[in-house]
Amino acid sequence: MDIAAIRKEYSLQTLDKEEVDINPFGQFSAWWSEAIKSNIDEVNAMTLATSDLSGKPSARIVLLKGFTEEGFIFFTNYNSHKSAELAINPQAAMVFFWKELERQIRIEGVVSKTSIAENEQYFSSRPIGSRIGAWASPQSSFVENRSELETRVTEMQDRFAQAEINCPPFWGGFIIKPTLFEFWQGRQNRLHDRIQYNLENNIWEIARLAP
Repeated sequence: MDIAAIRKEYSLQTLDKEEVDINPFGQFSAWWSEAIKSNIDEVNAMTLATSDLSGKPSARIVLLKGFTEEGFIFFTNYNSHKSAELAINPQAAMVFFWKELERQIRIEGVVSKTSIAENEQYFSSRPIGSRIGAWASPQSSFVENRSELETRVTEMQDRFAQAEINCPPFWGGFIIKPTLFEFWQGRQNRLHDRIQYNLENNIWEIARLAP
């Protein structure tokens, strides 16, 4: 197959500057509700991009676990590669792509850790296997083979057989506090609608971008 020939025309909806919510969180909530109703598989999956101090980027898929007007929350191992980058450069970008709606949302912002109470509350809601896995996996570290991980899981299962599986001290959440949103609606002939919100002096400025 000719990769360059792969293309899709977008024609489902439109997006106009005069019609969007003046608050980007309100606009996100509206699109989020539509995405939920569309039964999109793993609707909360997002690309998270971080970088080190030299500007070298890295990206991966993580799962959104909550959002308010304070920001967007995800959880991870604090010893992971992304956590190490966020510790030295607490800025990140995230992207949702909902192909069923021909939409994407880009968000950029400043990152900080969630509270211990928030970490514990979410951790306790996870399935037992996921809680054991959080203790067992030295995320982003080199391991010899799969057996090493399985051995660690068995050790953790024995450790917590008669005890509460509490939240590890090296595990928790981050919250991305946005300074920029971009809402993208696919249109025909690659003339997509792009509406950007940029935070200037605590005021969200709204502008249309060329596709």
